[in-house]
Amino acid sequence: MPDRLYFRQLLAGRDFAVGDPVATQMRNFAYLIGDRETGEAVVVDPAYAVGDLLDALAADDMRLTGVLATHHHPDHVGGEMMGFSLTGIAELLAREQVPVHVARAESEWVRRTTGVSETDLVAHDHDERLDVGAIGIRLLHTPGHTPGSQCFLVDGRLVAGDTLFLEGCGRTDFPGGDADAMFRSLQWLAGLAGDPVVYPGHMYSAEPSAALSRVREQNFVFRPRSLEEWRVMFGG
Repeated sequence: MPDRLYFRQLLAGRDFAVGDPVATQMRNFAYLIGDRETGEAVVVDPAYAVGDLLDALAADDMRLTGVLATHHHPDHVGGEMMGFSLTGIAELLAREQVPVHVARAESEWVRRTTGVSETDLVAHDHDERLDVGAIGIRLLHTPGHTPGSQCFLVDGRLVAGDTLFLEGCGRTDFPGGDADAMFRSLQWLAGLAGDPVVYPGHMYSAEPSAALSRVREQNFVFRPRSLEEWRVMFGG
């Protein structure tokens, strides 16, 4: 299936939303994932300039069939943040009416942040599969940064949102954050088979991606070997 897989990692402020000072500062990644044969594709975490993301799909002869949201924060799905109004899912749905796939525990948070209707959202449980053409995407519930944070596993690639960065992990001191849950989510991800390549939600490191084995070895969040050690290092 690798020849059919369409996968693009786009950096806000560089690859899209060029010139947007908030996008440039926040350094979010958006992802385009699809099936080259059928032309179907989904976008992960559309924010800042959804038109640019749709244009990128069109330039590649792909059509949008859905949205995947890693979590509800406005820099990933749009909404109000630090006095700024960020475009995102709501503006995208005004142009393309497609389902928005969220973790069940995140559904209400996404609705409140973006203002979209409950009927726009499709709630998923842990480890459900979403097919985009013939491309299967595993939806992994990884709470900690938010109650319904989720990661996406597709063909040896782990789109990790703000659960896991190449250096560090998402903060747990925002509303809905849970340090203990973050530890458990990170430990579960560390045990994924096949050594997938980690694609984070932000470019907070020199490189945009790295093998999970390397991240486990070098990322300080994997140093604690127990929940008690984690609490000493990170609180909880």
